[in-house]
Amino acid sequence: MIEGLTFEAAPEAVTRPLVSLIVPVLNEQDAVIPFVQAIDGMVQSQWPVLEDRPRLEIIFVDDGSTDATAAVLRGLCAGDKRVKLIQLSRNFGKEAALSAGLKASRGDAVVPMDVDLQDPPELLRPMIDRWQSGVQVVNARRCDRSSDTMFKRSSAQLFYKAINSLADHPIAEGVGDFRLFDRAAVDALNQMTEHSRFNKGLLSWIGFRTETLDYVRP
Repeated sequence: MIEGLTFEAAPEAVTRPLVSLIVPVLNEQDAVIPFVQAIDGMVQSQWPVLEDRPRLEIIFVDDGSTDATAAVLRGLCAGDKRVKLIQLSRNFGKEAALSAGLKASRGDAVVPMDVDLQDPPELLRPMIDRWQSGVQVVNARRCDRSSDTMFKRSSAQLFYKAINSLADHPIAEGVGDFRLFDRAAVDALNQMTEHSRFNKGLLSWIGFRTETLDYVRP
């Protein structure tokens, strides 16, 4: 068990869904433990009753780190059965790391997240609630980009305008990789054979019943 991490196991039950968190990492040795601690704190505060909590698997995909990230993650795996590690042979990029995590996931629902906590863990509860109500894809959309530089805001607007002028299926502006997918949507993504993947495009293309949650990114 890693010092500073606590995990209270809830009774296993068929009715408790399994949610997979996919977390690509590159040289994040100092971030992975705070991330797991934040997830634990969120789960305990938003699902105070143990029997109501979803089961979790947290899949870290180490995209060729050169620091101690892999060693820290192996320590986490040894002390917490929810934590899984996929270690790529070199740096392939976030798109490939995300694809590897999606293929390894076992969850009834899957949520890609950034390890730096700019994807707020507190949003997981409303995303899961909407999924359990029948929504198959729950997008998380940044509704306030005032913290970005003017250049970043302008370049993002130009990017979406250019892509959507060419695309048959527009990409939702302000929606990144942070979203929830039902298992059916994940299976559809995993059946695609593209080698050089543009995941935002693929995620928009697959369809399924979709809703969007707005949030302010830290």
